[in-house]
Amino acid sequence: MGQELAVWFPRGRTERFRVLEESAGETRGLGGPNCLVFLTFVGLVVQAFFVWGYGVGLLGVGGLLGVFGVISPDIALARQRGALLADAVAVPGRVVSVTRDVYTDGEGGEVVNHAPVVQFDTLEGVTVTALCRDGIANPRSSLGRHLVVHYAPGDPAVFTPDLEHDRRERAAAVRFIHGVFCGGGLAVAVGVISLLYPGVWAFF
Repeated sequence: MGQELAVWFPRGRTERFRVLEESAGETRGLGGPNCLVFLTFVGLVVQAFFVWGYGVGLLGVGGLLGVFGVISPDIALARQRGALLADAVAVPGRVVSVTRDVYTDGEGGEVVNHAPVVQFDTLEGVTVTALCRDGIANPRSSLGRHLVVHYAPGDPAVFTPDLEHDRRERAAAVRFIHGVFCGGGLAVAVGVISLLYPGVWAFF
């Protein structure tokens, strides 16, 4: 209650607002420029394949994957969340509401997402009411459902109704970034081999 947050909405359409959960980059207006820079580098890498050959192109691919892995916050966020939930406290909770978000996909079809709103009391007597996007089965019909909530003692805003699901999600995020690094390293290795032995592609 009382927490400030950033809200995005189309000009003149305030009823179609959206809460920005991670708004630092968006409120500074860096999303568009960063995307443009990334697409520029992708274009240069594609051009490298045609102008300088597979070796240089693969080095570019490896570099892009490496940069993506370095700047990605996924591993840091997963470790931070894991540390907060390491001593999680279990308390009873209840789904007090279910939000319904309607989107339009690229083909004009309607996409409907449901997300439960969970309420629980901490051991200190603080009532927490928060949106819970993961860990609750059949969210559309979850209104009134009683469940066990695991929250971080130092920050009750960090919680989950399913610790095992939360661990799997964090592990998957870490594995994905590790896979990006491995893919980048493999691309660089193959690129170097291609530059040292230009005739290697004749065998394929």
